[in-house]
Amino acid sequence: MKAKLIAVGERAPRWVAEGFGEYQKRLSHWLPLDLVEIEPGLRGKGRDAARATQDEGARVLAALPKQATVVALDGRGRTWSSEQLAQRLEHWRGQGRDLAFLIGGPEGHSPEVITRADEQWSLGPLTLPHMLVRLVLAEQLYRAAALLANHPYHRA
Repeated sequence: MKAKLIAVGERAPRWVAEGFGEYQKRLSHWLPLDLVEIEPGLRGKGRDAARATQDEGARVLAALPKQATVVALDGRGRTWSSEQLAQRLEHWRGQGRDLAFLIGGPEGHSPEVITRADEQWSLGPLTLPHMLVRLVLAEQLYRAAALLANHPYHRA
């Protein structure tokens, strides 16, 4: 099983890219994780934010691997503890399909992306910068994989 993180936004700050890269490397033998950056829609004075979100959504959907289980990160989704995420990861592994995790733009995901998603995952009630969500997601996937492998990384 492989995973993709499909994220709206380009050129992460160095500290995010380095942190993400560290967890990506650690995950490589348990759950290879690739990052696909999606160009943000045009926003600003005189621009329609809803149109920008629609454009982003179309690009996100086009980047999805065929037959993947799709998990959209969304504030209205379900929250999971690290142990519950490990259980979800084990469930997804049992399905034998690749995974795609989706991070939307400033206004979130388009309705089409939410409709396509098999699950919605919320990291909690806090509003987090989307670049930081990349790093948190990679760390939590590593933690879940480590739990499943009985690796000492997770000490609850």
